[in-house]
Amino acid sequence: MDVKAVAKNTGLSASKVRPLVNMVRGKMVDEALTILKFTPTPKAKVIAKLVKSAASNAENNYQMTPSELKIVSIFADEAPMLKRFRPRSRGRVSPIKKRSSHITVIVAEQGGLIGT
Repeated sequence: MDVKAVAKNTGLSASKVRPLVNMVRGKMVDEALTILKFTPTPKAKVIAKLVKSAASNAENNYQMTPSELKIVSIFADEAPMLKRFRPRSRGRVSPIKKRSSHITVIVAEQGGLIGT
């Protein structure tokens, strides 16, 4: 059974989150949390919180064992961006796009093969 957790409109650019997401894809949940704990970027904290949420959903709603959970799928999609404008010389403007993202984590119980 797959269990999902989603963080919407995170305020983090999807292109900056994707390298962190790629680091933990396919890992066991406790291993992924360890990797994110020692990653020196504030974005890792948001992803770690989301992975913990997915693990808690699996434990509380479906009575799965947290130590056997594996990240089956994790991805970051573009969210609607805020469009702002900055004044420039000679009465012109230049656009500013404040990007955001939706991050989704799907975890499932690893079968009898732990650590593979």
